[in-house]
Amino acid sequence: MAFVEIRDLHKHIGQTVDVRGWLYNKRGSGKIQFLQIRDGTGFVQAVMGKQDATEAEFLAASGLGIESSIEVAGEVREDKRSPIGVELTCRRLKVLQEVKDYPIQITKDVPNIDWLLDRRHLWVRSRKPHAILKVRSEAVQAIRDFYYQNGFVLFDAPVFTPASCEGTSTLFEVPYFDEKAYLTQSGQLYGESGAMAFGKVVVFGPTFRAEKSKTRRHLTEFWMVEPEVAFLELDGIMDLAESQIRFVVQRCLERCKEELKTLERDISRLEPVAKPFPRISYKDAQKRLVELKAEFEKSADPDKQKLAKDILKNGLGDDMGAADETAISMQYDRPVMIHRYPAAVKAFYMKRDPADPEYVLGVDVIAPEGVGEIVGGAQREDDLEVLLARIREHNIPMESIDWYVDLRRFGTVPHGGFGMGVERCVQWICGCEHVRETIPFPRTIYRTKP
Repeated sequence: MAFVEIRDLHKHIGQTVDVRGWLYNKRGSGKIQFLQIRDGTGFVQAVMGKQDATEAEFLAASGLGIESSIEVAGEVREDKRSPIGVELTCRRLKVLQEVKDYPIQITKDVPNIDWLLDRRHLWVRSRKPHAILKVRSEAVQAIRDFYYQNGFVLFDAPVFTPASCEGTSTLFEVPYFDEKAYLTQSGQLYGESGAMAFGKVVVFGPTFRAEKSKTRRHLTEFWMVEPEVAFLELDGIMDLAESQIRFVVQRCLERCKEELKTLERDISRLEPVAKPFPRISYKDAQKRLVELKAEFEKSADPDKQKLAKDILKNGLGDDMGAADETAISMQYDRPVMIHRYPAAVKAFYMKRDPADPEYVLGVDVIAPEGVGEIVGGAQREDDLEVLLARIREHNIPMESIDWYVDLRRFGTVPHGGFGMGVERCVQWICGCEHVRETIPFPRTIYRTKP
C-alpha cells in the first residue's frame, strides 16, 4: 500500500488516498467525527460520517485518544478553509495503537514551562514547538547551502579539546583517560588551521559553555557555525556575516510561511533584513547608550524605565550587557553591527586596531527584539611575536596551544571569521521568548533531561 504524505495531498484532489500518522485532535457528535491527523509533514482534517465507514470503524473513531497512531483511507476534497487547501472524507480507519490519557492535552490550560520541558520528548509533537523546529531545520540547511554555494570547505573540529580559545572559566572539564580535556566552546582555532589549508572553511557543530546564566539567551549546549577565511579583514568579515544572515532569513521567509504563521510571527519585523545592516563603532555605541539611559529614565514607558536601570551596568568601557545590546538594537529595524571593542574585554587572538591599539578589529552582530548578540567575530592576530605576548598575558599553557602558534610560524597571513549561534538566530526568526524553545532537547544549568 502506497501512503501519501499530508504535504502532498493537494496533488491528489478527487482521488482516494491512504494516509498514516497520529491523531492530533478531534471533535464530533453522534453522526460525524472530525479527526485532525498529523504525519510530521503537515496536518489535515479527516471527516468521517456515520454512513462513510463501518459501524466498528465509526465507534473506534469516536473513542480515539489524542496521539493514537492510525491509518485512514479517504477522498481528497478541495477546501479553501483548510490551511493546506484540502481535507479528507474518511472511508476507512485502521487503529495501530489506541492511546489513552496522553499527558499534553491541547484543549486544557497550558501547564508551566518546566512541566512541558520534562515532557519535551512528547511536547515536540505540538504545533508551536513543531513549527519552531521546522524553522530551525530550514535555517540549518540554509547555512549549509550558503557556504557550499560560496565555495567553503566543511572542516570538522573536535569536541574534546586540550584548552579553550577564551580561557577555561566557562569550560566543562571531563576526565580523558589519564589526562583531562574540555568540551569545546568553539571550533575557531581549528578552523583557522583549515583556512590556512583550504583558503575558506566552515566549522559547524555543537559547542558547550559552562556559564551559570539564567537568562533567556543562554544554553549550556548549542550549535555554532564558524567560517574562517584567509586574507579576510574586518570589513570583509562584516560583509560575510551580513550576507549569511540575510540568506538564512530570506530562506526561512520563503520556505517557512506556514510555520511562521503558526507562531503568529510578525514577518514585517524580518523583511527589513534584506537591506544593508547599520555599522557603528563601540565608541559611538557607548556615547549613544549614555543618551539612551537618560532618555529612558525620563520615559513614561515602564519597560524603558526598567531597562534604563541596567544600561551601562558594567560601566563605560566594559563589555556590553544584555540591556546595552537591547537598547542599541531598539534604534534599528534590522541587525546592527558594533565593531572595534576594547581589547581588554576581548579574547587573546583578536588583532589590535592599528589606528588605536586599545581596541580590536572585532565585531558583534546584535539582533533586534531583545535577542542580543547572534554573531561574534574578528580579524585574528597574525603576527607570531604579538600572539605569543597575548598568550603569556592570558596565562594560557603553551603546551596546550603550541600547535595553534605554528599557524603563525608557517605561512601566516591576515585572516578572520566569526561564530553564529544557531539557537539565537532561530529565536529571533521565530520570535521566541526563550532560546530553549529553539533546540529539540535544551540543556541549561538546571536541565540535563530528557
